[in-house]
Amino acid sequence: MDRIRLLPEIVANQIAAGEVVNSPSNVVKEMMENSIDAGARSVRVNFRNGGKELIQITDDGCGMSPMDARMAFDRHATSKIQSIDDVYKLHTFGFRGEALASIAAVAEVELRTRREEDELGTLTSISGGEFRSQLPVAAPRGAQFTVRNLFYNVPSRRKFIEGDNSKLSTQIKQEFMRVALCNPGVMFELRQNDAPLFSLQPTNRRGRIIDHVGKHIKQNLLDVEVDTSVVRVEGYVGRPAAAKKRNNEQYLFVNGRYFYSQAMQRTILRAYEKLIPEGCMPSYFIYLTVDPERVDVNVHPQKTTVKFADTEVILQILQAAVRESLAKTGAVPMMDFSADNRVEIPVMRREQTVYKEPRSATNSAYNPFSAEYIDPSAPMPDVPFTGFDVPYDEPATPPAKRDYVEEGGAMNYSPKPMAQPTTLIEYIDDEGLEEQTTFDYIESSMTTVEKRTFSEVMALPSGYAIAIYGSQSVVVSLRRAKERVLYEEILRSMTAGAAPTQRMFFAEELMLSEEEYSLMEQHAEEFAALGFEIEYRGGGAIAVEGRPAMIDTATPLDELIYELLKGIDLGEMPIDEERRRLAELMARRGSAGYGRSVRSQEAQELLQRLAQCDDPSFTASGSPIMAEITADELRAKLTKN
Repeated sequence: MDRIRLLPEIVANQIAAGEVVNSPSNVVKEMMENSIDAGARSVRVNFRNGGKELIQITDDGCGMSPMDARMAFDRHATSKIQSIDDVYKLHTFGFRGEALASIAAVAEVELRTRREEDELGTLTSISGGEFRSQLPVAAPRGAQFTVRNLFYNVPSRRKFIEGDNSKLSTQIKQEFMRVALCNPGVMFELRQNDAPLFSLQPTNRRGRIIDHVGKHIKQNLLDVEVDTSVVRVEGYVGRPAAAKKRNNEQYLFVNGRYFYSQAMQRTILRAYEKLIPEGCMPSYFIYLTVDPERVDVNVHPQKTTVKFADTEVILQILQAAVRESLAKTGAVPMMDFSADNRVEIPVMRREQTVYKEPRSATNSAYNPFSAEYIDPSAPMPDVPFTGFDVPYDEPATPPAKRDYVEEGGAMNYSPKPMAQPTTLIEYIDDEGLEEQTTFDYIESSMTTVEKRTFSEVMALPSGYAIAIYGSQSVVVSLRRAKERVLYEEILRSMTAGAAPTQRMFFAEELMLSEEEYSLMEQHAEEFAALGFEIEYRGGGAIAVEGRPAMIDTATPLDELIYELLKGIDLGEMPIDEERRRLAELMARRGSAGYGRSVRSQEAQELLQRLAQCDDPSFTASGSPIMAEITADELRAKLTKN
């Protein structure tokens, strides 16, 4: 009996669809890119039930003839490729055709389209890969694709997206914004369940980025522009001071298409080396233009991974371009010295003998002003050399803030990058401090044997305090100090089981959207660990019967809950990381507005709690808490004419 046989056309299309379309967001991406290739100046997207029930995309592009509308759904149909060489010379995404067959194989699809020169349009219907009908209809110029019941005929695929509307919605928003960021001159609109989410008017790149992220990023964008024979690099990077944890504002584009590259991300981070706190990420929006013959965008079915013919050269150019932009702010030197001829220092082994430095000696008889001048070449007094007083041994406690790596039996560590000096105004949001005096932020890299303490604390009306920290004079943001203290206390309580709860005399009822209610139910355990007691009543209604005792009752409960829901990461996240994120959001909200009416005694108590924190120098999001005031800086101010 023969075992080899050809697959039916429908089955083959369904298998191919799994490579191109594995979620509703892929449908949105493919359709939006087709609209752009059709010359659309406005693109409208609407989806329901996470995209499983409906995805509708309407554009005002060139439209399609009845024959094109029918053939576009055939497998291998295309308007661009005639030979294999054309695959590597594409300047566009695809004018209909390439993905439509895959989408139509696993959904019910309708296409309503009309060209400018046609009086009537065409309505084409495909279901599960089978042609149903084609009728003349009245239609505006352009195209409207309606995709219903995605994966209705492939139950094994559909079960993976059932009951996950919040995550699917987030993925659709991400794909929508990636296409929108690439095409700022096009109007884009996104609706969820027929309710408007985004309406982006035509603008330039900078304007589109601000519309996406928010007006707060406007002052933090630095231009990047380098043009070479290999690649043109354009776009924006964020100022080092604006880098933060849990930052999702990283975008790379090549020839108008979004892509992801771990190597390029590492290259950009190297440009920020020693400029941002450990664990923080800068924002960047980088647009690369490369000869299409020197880049392969067909490495991955979703085309999010690309392959460059000149990868190493492009990485070097990219790093130099970012460093040049950062140098304009004074964050890095304009000149980077080459390390090609650096001296390689071998790793010290434990069994090796450590060199003992001789003690210094002086000729006490030497006096250049004396009449009895003594020749400096005369022999020094005989001082016996004893080497170090204490023989070398490994420290019992490793230095704090260092990552140890074992290599060849030796323990090596890489110190935490030193922070660059910055201005106090960058650290402290207070209009009362007008002069931009340069300070270095305070490092907390002390051993566990010695912990610095605060003394001579004096609170200022502006929400700051001046104090002695160890042997340094510092100015401290009381709000950020409170945020750090709250963060560590909340996190410890969550790790131990649950934060303390303050019972309420009357339960507070809140109405949430369907997405917010679902999200809160999914994270019910984490909300309980934060100290909330919540009754889930269905239909978006919840009753809060207890609130976190660590957060002041002056903080509105509804605002606190909405802030937490807004900040929850909808992707896959380990439970420990998720709790850190929630603790960070709680601490930030719980410390909002703190500090302006604090007396010196209260500030003293707060700073003593801060001194016991694991990292008293930074908030959980990486913002500096204190800055040093040196005697030289004060002297310079007092001696100004």
